[in-house]
Amino acid sequence: MSELTDDYSAAGFGGNLGFGLKPAVILIDVARAYIEPDAPLYVGSEDAFQSMRKLVEMARAANVPIIWTRVEYRPGGADGGLFYQKVPVLSVFDEGNPLGDFDPRLEPADDELVITKQYPSAFFGTSLTSTLNMLRVDTCLLAGFSTSGCVRASTLDALQNGFRPIVVSEACGDRDPQVQSANLFDLEQKYADLKKLAEISDYFGRIAPA
Repeated sequence: MSELTDDYSAAGFGGNLGFGLKPAVILIDVARAYIEPDAPLYVGSEDAFQSMRKLVEMARAANVPIIWTRVEYRPGGADGGLFYQKVPVLSVFDEGNPLGDFDPRLEPADDELVITKQYPSAFFGTSLTSTLNMLRVDTCLLAGFSTSGCVRASTLDALQNGFRPIVVSEACGDRDPQVQSANLFDLEQKYADLKKLAEISDYFGRIAPA
């Protein structure tokens, strides 16, 4: 991997965006469908799930806003378009299916915003951009499920909407370690910075007085 990183760096990839002054955590699709072992979308990323819990605790302690996303479709997916057609397993997110609910160990507080979406990106067809602008956020700390899907799509759209995208690498998961690794590498080279929980904790400590 170091040779590959060197090759990309020599070609001009992998620049550093850095942290901004006003972050928000975007916690993507932490649904039971990805967490429960007998669910069809189960990713098997218990370590990532526990890291998401730590990230939420850290953000709440630092008064950093957390915005949660969830997926929900009308029965039959009429509002899911071609995405629903392409990925039939998305029917687990049909209205009323408990697999679309948050895990009771990791769910929004009463004062935290939840955005419902039908497509991979948390930004597409939602109010997220205007909400972040209203909060004067300049940095999106992205975590959740899955890295190659909705985390990746949301990271790209964060960049394209003018927010600094920081992917919390320990706090996102995917179905396969190779898919996870490849997507994190590509995100870091082209679209985002990757940071670990310890670095996020230091960042929160630096911005707390402001």
